[in-house]
Amino acid sequence: MARFNSARFRALGAATLLAAATAGTALAHHGWSWTTGGNIDLTGTVKEADLGNPHGVLKVDVDGETWTVEVGQPWRNERAGLSDADYAPGNELRFIGEPSDKEDERLMKAERVFIGDEEHALYPDRD
Repeated sequence: MARFNSARFRALGAATLLAAATAGTALAHHGWSWTTGGNIDLTGTVKEADLGNPHGVLKVDVDGETWTVEVGQPWRNERAGLSDADYAPGNELRFIGEPSDKEDERLMKAERVFIGDEEHALYPDRD
């Protein structure tokens, strides 16, 4: 006859709750599938910054048009040598990355961020 193991039951319950709690986040983070696969070069002034997980999102004024630029997760920004202050409103930044595959959508996922001439590679293995 099998015995009830309360420690194993609690561990299984905790693992199930963790999986359920993170499933929505994993599904919401859609990677690169919505981009064109080719890079563009965009320079503008940060208007708003919402930094955090699953990635930071900036509103950037580019010649009078507002672009949404996805930047890295906090750990990715830090690894690239960027801080939250670098993304502060009023800062002029240059981005190289992939735009949305919808031509009328002003949305890009940044691969590299430039502050002046200094390059910060968010995704160093991507072109």
